[in-house]
Amino acid sequence: MGDSRTTTIGMLGTAGTVLTVEASFAAPASDHDRQVRVSGLADNIANQIQVRVRAAMANSALHFPHQSVTITISPAAHGLTGSAADLAVAVAIMSATGMVPAGRLTNAVLLAELGLDGSLRVVPGAFPAVTAARKAGFGTAIVAPDNAAEAALVAGMTVLAPSNLSGLAAWLHGQTELEPARRNPGTPAHPLPDFADLHARPRERRVLEVAAAGGHHLFLVGPPAAAKTALAERLPSILPPLSEAETVEVTALHSLRGRLIGGSTELIGHAPFEAPHHSMTAQALIGGGHSGGPGSLALAHRGVLFIDEAPEWRRHVLDTLLRPLERGEVLVRNANSTVRWPARCLLVLASTPCPCAPSPGTECRCSAGERRRYLGRLARPLLDRIDLHCEVDASSGVAQADWLELQSARSAAARVRRAREIAAARWRLTGESWRLNSDVPGQALRSARWRLPAKATKTADGLLRWERITVRGYDRILSIAWTLADLRAQAQPTSDDVDAAVELRLGYPIH
Repeated sequence: MGDSRTTTIGMLGTAGTVLTVEASFAAPASDHDRQVRVSGLADNIANQIQVRVRAAMANSALHFPHQSVTITISPAAHGLTGSAADLAVAVAIMSATGMVPAGRLTNAVLLAELGLDGSLRVVPGAFPAVTAARKAGFGTAIVAPDNAAEAALVAGMTVLAPSNLSGLAAWLHGQTELEPARRNPGTPAHPLPDFADLHARPRERRVLEVAAAGGHHLFLVGPPAAAKTALAERLPSILPPLSEAETVEVTALHSLRGRLIGGSTELIGHAPFEAPHHSMTAQALIGGGHSGGPGSLALAHRGVLFIDEAPEWRRHVLDTLLRPLERGEVLVRNANSTVRWPARCLLVLASTPCPCAPSPGTECRCSAGERRRYLGRLARPLLDRIDLHCEVDASSGVAQADWLELQSARSAAARVRRAREIAAARWRLTGESWRLNSDVPGQALRSARWRLPAKATKTADGLLRWERITVRGYDRILSIAWTLADLRAQAQPTSDDVDAAVELRLGYPIH
């Protein structure tokens, strides 16, 4: 008997930290002194781990020692939550008491919750945790069977998945061998909804292209059956495929939410789409809370967050989006740590124009005042961050030539990709990290280097002077104008681009 050491991974946001678990024993002076001390964890988490580990060892014919046990998990300030350290604690105890040899654990991390029967149970976030272990130089990860396919997505890692504590003990003794888990491609991913599924008019498709090309937030207003949801669902199909780094980042977020457990285990290489219900709480939307995981906003990172029936949402819930939309990340602070979730997404709001929401062919019963009050439920600061406003009606007519030309998302996606490349190359000259036109602050757009000629901004200048738009609105109009020019591969926006940007910003013609 003596000291023993194992390794696990603690997650704080999408960042994984290597945690060392050490176990030490001492002969007690009396039965009263026989106790377990756990340092490096919050008291409630430490107590839960003790209960699970004791029961799991007892039910696996691995008797918990009768000595005083001291367990330390370091670094202690990491703020570990959850049950992923269970297995590392149990094996540290077993190794320190001589129940199992530790030779096979030299280059391994242990990551699993223990059931009271000794089974290894799934934990969320196996993919980013094993990714962190690989970056730290580890070559083996021991996880629960239900986490095996997910962990096997990490290249260069040997993933072992014993079903229970007894099976792991037998492997440590060399009595059995564990077959390394292999990446399971699962079922083919469902194709993203395409424009070909939608009888939308070119005007609406054009608005989607502008939103996708420049990263501009969008507000769709129209009656029921006006295809607002269908439009939003098809926006990801024209966004560029995720880069390798973005794929890892997005997959990690969905892993932390437990979405890679029990389904098709594939890296997420396309723009995600999130459509939370209006009854959602602020914590579920932003993240944190009891689960401690990312919310819908972070899960929409590099994709689309669709807020349907926006006026029906509680105002304080939507107000929590303001700062994350500005920063591109969610900050969740507690007493011991700050969790950061990346959250760069396209926000799409949708609403009926009035509370009665008449069906097609039925007249609206609402007065002009009721209509204003209904849409007025949305806070002005939130609406000011929405670049594009589009009225959608239930009409589905479309010219045959237009339909043939734009029958799929392929041509639109190509235009979006080219426009983004043009914008990224331009803003790279500034030495900043801006990639999309929506990323560029107004101060830069109005600077001497990028200022548009007065004749081009005449309409927007007048609206600002007449206080029809805010300074933020003026800057967003300039941003949209650059996106329109990029979609046409023009070096600089013209007066027509700025005028069109004004109409897209206001949602109605200006002439």
